[in-house]
Amino acid sequence: MTARRLATGGRINRSLSFTVQFDGRPNRAHPGDTLASALLANGQQLVGRSFKYHRPRGLVSAGVEETNALVHLREGDRHEPNAQATMVEVFDGLTSTSQNVWPSLQFDVGAINGLLSRFFGAGFYYKTFIGPFSGTKFWMLCEGFIRRAAGMGRATTFPDPDHYEKINAFCDVLIVGAGPAGIAAALAAGRRGDNVILVEQDRDLGGSLLSEAVGAPSDGWLTQALAELDDLPNVRVLTRTTAFGAYDCEVFGLVERVQDHVLAPDEGKPRQRYWVVRTKRAVLATGAIERPMVFAGNDVPGVMLISAVRSYLNRYAVLTGERIVVATNNDSAYTAAIELANSGAKVTICDLRREIPAQLGANAKNAGIDLRPGQAVLKVVGGKSVKAAYVVSVNPEGKATGSRVRIACDLVAVSGGWVPTLHLWSQRFGKPQYDKELDTFLPSVEKGAFTCVGSLVGSPSLRDSLLQGHKAGGGTGKEPALFGHADFWGRNLLPVAVITRANGSTPGKAFVDFQHDVKLADIDQAHLEGYVSVEHLKRYTTSGMAADQGKTSNLNALARMAELRGLTIPNVGTTTFRPPYTPVAIGAIVGHDHGLHLRPTRLSTIHDWHKENGAEMMDAGVWLRPWYYPVNGESINEAYVREAAHVREHAGIVDVSTLGKIAVQGPDAGEFLNRVYVNGFKTLPVGRLRYGIMLREDGFVFDDGATARIGENEFFMSTTTANAAKVLAWAEHLLQTAWRDLKVHVTSVTDQWAAIAIAGPKSRRVLMDITGADLSREALPNNHFTLVTIDDVPCRLHRMSFSGELAYELYVPAKRGREIWEALIAAGVPYNLKPYGLEAMGALRIEKGHIAGSEIEGRTTMKDLGLEGFASSKKPFVGSVLRKRALLEDPLRPCLVGLEIMGDAGARAGSLLYALNAPTKGHGEGWVSATTYSPALKKNIALALLSRGPQRFGETIQVVDFVGNQSWQAKVVSHHFFDPEGHRQNG
Repeated sequence: MTARRLATGGRINRSLSFTVQFDGRPNRAHPGDTLASALLANGQQLVGRSFKYHRPRGLVSAGVEETNALVHLREGDRHEPNAQATMVEVFDGLTSTSQNVWPSLQFDVGAINGLLSRFFGAGFYYKTFIGPFSGTKFWMLCEGFIRRAAGMGRATTFPDPDHYEKINAFCDVLIVGAGPAGIAAALAAGRRGDNVILVEQDRDLGGSLLSEAVGAPSDGWLTQALAELDDLPNVRVLTRTTAFGAYDCEVFGLVERVQDHVLAPDEGKPRQRYWVVRTKRAVLATGAIERPMVFAGNDVPGVMLISAVRSYLNRYAVLTGERIVVATNNDSAYTAAIELANSGAKVTICDLRREIPAQLGANAKNAGIDLRPGQAVLKVVGGKSVKAAYVVSVNPEGKATGSRVRIACDLVAVSGGWVPTLHLWSQRFGKPQYDKELDTFLPSVEKGAFTCVGSLVGSPSLRDSLLQGHKAGGGTGKEPALFGHADFWGRNLLPVAVITRANGSTPGKAFVDFQHDVKLADIDQAHLEGYVSVEHLKRYTTSGMAADQGKTSNLNALARMAELRGLTIPNVGTTTFRPPYTPVAIGAIVGHDHGLHLRPTRLSTIHDWHKENGAEMMDAGVWLRPWYYPVNGESINEAYVREAAHVREHAGIVDVSTLGKIAVQGPDAGEFLNRVYVNGFKTLPVGRLRYGIMLREDGFVFDDGATARIGENEFFMSTTTANAAKVLAWAEHLLQTAWRDLKVHVTSVTDQWAAIAIAGPKSRRVLMDITGADLSREALPNNHFTLVTIDDVPCRLHRMSFSGELAYELYVPAKRGREIWEALIAAGVPYNLKPYGLEAMGALRIEKGHIAGSEIEGRTTMKDLGLEGFASSKKPFVGSVLRKRALLEDPLRPCLVGLEIMGDAGARAGSLLYALNAPTKGHGEGWVSATTYSPALKKNIALALLSRGPQRFGETIQVVDFVGNQSWQAKVVSHHFFDPEGHRQNG
């Protein structure tokens, strides 16, 4: 392959030039070049290595279907792997390197795999590393080496310095593809006043017209059309934008590469923009991709699609070879072959068809082309470049019928037909229809809100494509008049793309999927071993699973399987098309929704007071909450121990505004709560509150909390902070689907109420002083509430305890939260009232043995947590049936216990539990859910779930932290460490 830049021609800006790097080698380029065209212009034909055999690979295409030229771009924190060189616009300062090579592209040690290729056929992982051996030990040994060899590119570990945007858009007509048909549709729709979005993945509009010679008649039409589009204010044109997904209700996902074509994005500009477009109707003008031919050596650098060869010639002024063999089975290769000959190349056409249209044959001969009807390329000779091609006469099935002839050449350009780019259509509508005459799958021209035009539906000429686009856009204005070449690929197509010897074998490796090294023999092997379903074929051989997702390989793989099974291609079927059409950067989908921007950070109305008074904050779900209040440089351990001890001795105040709060209202509110909670709420008197437990339908604990009856038809439900949104969504789901007969409304009131908990033996006196209310044990027993006033602000005071102390929860209108908090702090001075944070609150609840999120983590039942007594036997409730499954009744299930940790150091949550003398292997007999140092007990304690836990009180066990490589011994005790009789909270 002797590629070079021509002195004239092309659509590049020759007045400017700069240098781009590939593997450290400088290459001169011009604006308008791609990295691929620049490499070819500088004689760089070897661009990569294949995945499995590390065979030398060169460019195959000039577009998004490129399967070989995957490179690393840029360096440092903007490093990007697996970029298609054919889609990378050159810019000053561009650096790129080859990938999947070691130590270098020219000399890759991995190429030794090619010598072992007979052992690396389809399914070799399973046969070699699993099949011959019992158990999985050998596979586990080999897996590490296999994983290190897997993957094509090397991702960066640095944070991405760029930002990405998301945008929602609405339009009357979305047109995907700005080739001639797409432009005609946009003009027609724009003229009639429709709101139009025209999407094109290239930097320039024109599609196939950009591959015409500069100065061709199409240039004039294109210039006029683009000028008119620019003048239509209702037409939005998005270049460098790929429509990667089509979804229900005419929703499309697009990615706009806003600043990918520069070294670093300009200040304030996103690198990429993710569009979600909702349209009334869609016009798909996505074109078609040329189909490779399968013969021995078809992967040698210098074997290319002839459409790509033509693009490099006319768009980029790069002649990709001097001595060219064209292998084809259709008319479309002739225009390119003639243009190559006219550019000075020596061209030979091997056309499988014995009868060639007279005018095409005459034009070829007039251009000095050696035309060989009824012949095909049997084998290409070469290592890192094409040296020669063996051509041979073939029968209509593509099998050799004569002796082969060697033709010296440096480029083999192939065309095995065309495959419409129907991915977006199939994402919405599934399987396309096979067209026997065109030997390909086609979408419906009209289906739902979709209209398909141009090469996507096998349009036979440029004029037909223009007229189809014009009609799809609404038919407004003058019909476009432009005629192309009389070289429609579907006319007299010979549907054969595989060339073999007379006996059906190939004289060397013939590849179907270039990137994954899937050979024709692998398809044959899959058939032999019974993997004949197209989905099984794909997964067993990995054909079509590379970065290009089978754009150039799928149809050839299907055709081979059909031949082997004696079926037609439509009877074999197609694989499933799924988004995205091309790879999408995760950053584009995420946009700004990462880090602190993933969700809004929620703050209580008392947040500023906490910060002003030295609180260290921590994330609690989407909330920021006080973690602890250090004094004189205390560590967290010193601070929380002091705070917890202070609550036990005096009084403490904590901000619990983050608890979920749901208003449950309606005449059936009691019945609703009776169904969602395991215990009864229907008969709960007004003025009372009750602790309740919710189960999922599968019988596992979902959430817990206290619910107060405010009135006959109104309840105030509280949930855990973490599950607030889930509980609300679950309640709404039940009311809208399962229990539509219940007259109930559920409304989140979390933001309407600030919540403050006051705990400790002096808490009652603080509240009686500030409210003037009688809060004696007789006037306000545990699990009752009353209405009080503080500084003329009406509040609701619940008597309930999470800490195990005499405690109250005060619900205050959110806007008055800080005001009431400060009033309480002032009123509490005589009683030594101090704030405490989440860490101390956790220590207090562990001492008391109360459960929280670390115990309600989705795998525990009421029986596991010792809460079985709460379940009513008089009514059904969500989960009441499935909680009785045999598996959940297993007496060996881990159950909640307490652990007294021996020694001075505390255990870690997540540690595994083992019998004292048992080997510490496997998952153990349970795990630690929460740990703390107990200031009340003066020892390290923990809550844990242990198999047969309540039966093992007094037993000493092992606690093992495999992550931190630590272990402890612990005594199993009741999880009610402190005041198990409840004297303090009920006093």
